[in-house]
Amino acid sequence: MNLQIFMIAFSASIGGLLAGYDMGIISGALLFIKNDWNLDLALQGFLVSSAIIGCVIGALANGFLSDILGRKKIILWTGVIFFIGSILSAISPNYNILVLSRIVAGVAVGMATFVVPLYLSEISPKKYRGTFVSLFQLALTFGILFAYFINAIFAKSLYNWRLMLFVGIIPSCFLILSVFFLNDSPRWLILKGRYDEAKETLKATRQEDELEEIKKNSTKNPDFKFEKWIIYPLILGICIMFVQICTGINVIIYYAPTIFQFAGFEGETPALIATIGIGIVNFLMTFIAIFLSDKIGRKPLVYSGLFVMLISMLVLGFMFMMPDYSYSKIIIVLATLFYICAFSFSLGPVTYILTSELFPLKVRGFLMSASFGANFIFNFIVVLTFLPLLEKIGPTYTFWIFSGISFLSLLFYKFFIPETKGISLEEIEEGFKNKSIK
Repeated sequence: MNLQIFMIAFSASIGGLLAGYDMGIISGALLFIKNDWNLDLALQGFLVSSAIIGCVIGALANGFLSDILGRKKIILWTGVIFFIGSILSAISPNYNILVLSRIVAGVAVGMATFVVPLYLSEISPKKYRGTFVSLFQLALTFGILFAYFINAIFAKSLYNWRLMLFVGIIPSCFLILSVFFLNDSPRWLILKGRYDEAKETLKATRQEDELEEIKKNSTKNPDFKFEKWIIYPLILGICIMFVQICTGINVIIYYAPTIFQFAGFEGETPALIATIGIGIVNFLMTFIAIFLSDKIGRKPLVYSGLFVMLISMLVLGFMFMMPDYSYSKIIIVLATLFYICAFSFSLGPVTYILTSELFPLKVRGFLMSASFGANFIFNFIVVLTFLPLLEKIGPTYTFWIFSGISFLSLLFYKFFIPETKGISLEEIEEGFKNKSIK
């Protein structure tokens, strides 16, 4: 692995910083927006989930746009759109304009979450593909941590939530500048018949030996049609996204300060400070996936992570049954940290690794956009219904629902998801086509 391929992968992964900042910043900003504009739980939930509407648009539009324009140009436009969305959010005069501004920012997040893992999977050598795609998750978790620090810094400011949202221009500028360090995806270049450019990119990333294999795969069956065998990896991709979201991660990311207030933390600042611990753990534990996903495989990471997530949600639910217990606040924070820790080295990065590997080259953009579109739809539903669920059935049963989904997800990964460690994207495609991959 040479320095040039690492710099290319690192530059592209900055898209995760943008996505993570958007996820983390609203958790703190919400505490102040709801007071300024006297928002009830339904309006709070819709404000948080409004960005996800934009994410669905961004992810679905990316499917054909990335195949037409290339991955590199989409990464550039992602930064530009998020820059605009951040400014509009910060100067919003009322709730409706803020919702629309959040949708604009969400379009960029949907684009980044789709195109960056796709680009990283296509640019990286198969030996390090899990490591490189995990860089997106690392940048995402750093973006969340950065947002949590910004939340705490501006908590006492006169224009607290406006400044929090405005700082989003920083990750967008980093992403725009990073494009100057990128080559376009060699697989996309080959798909477009630009073989000389693809050869240079593969040479720079020490993958020259893969040129003929990629070329053969892309030129085979020129009248490509949507064949029946493609349905299976598509279903797997959508189910993988369901597992990542519906086990409760974004409930923790978006609503951590709110959860801590439910647990008995008084005021905004203590809840925001407690949330920083979540951001630090989230960031640090992602390194486990970076170092191990290409050594022990994807599935062992998921098994261990889901088991800890299951137990953590059980403990959270149990502790909310006894809020007067003297150590309940500490245990709730610890259970939340364990949950985040487990997610950060398992479902967080592995989901992006797997969905960037499953689909055939000629329809990879379209099928990945369908999977990520499903991801954001699941996200919208979970985020929108979480606060009403807390109100209707209470935190105990709400968290136990996520625990039950985690158990079912373990079974799903055990019996349906293939191990893709060390297998080229072309070999994975052939494996699905021949029904030989397990």
